[in-house]
Amino acid sequence: MNQPILSPDLLQDKIGESRWMVTIFNNDWTPIQDVVDVLMTATGCTLEEAAIETWEAHHFGKAPVHFADQVECERAARVINAIGVVTEVGPEWND
Repeated sequence: MNQPILSPDLLQDKIGESRWMVTIFNNDWTPIQDVVDVLMTATGCTLEEAAIETWEAHHFGKAPVHFADQVECERAARVINAIGVVTEVGPEWND
């Protein structure tokens, strides 16, 4: 069986300082445009990326929206939580 090839950067993220992620969850009260706007503010992503992530959360119930170290993900989650969107912050890789 062939093993996947991991670049040194990805391997370091997995073994050393792990990457974390922020996941948002859909709700029935936060306007879609507000979610798009807060994602751009919290994560620095483009309008297109924020719209795609918002669509994904709306249609699938949740969406990963940011990948960084733990402190940065917790900061972004606080910004997103401020408008009433529920978030989850956790390691990108589940061992």
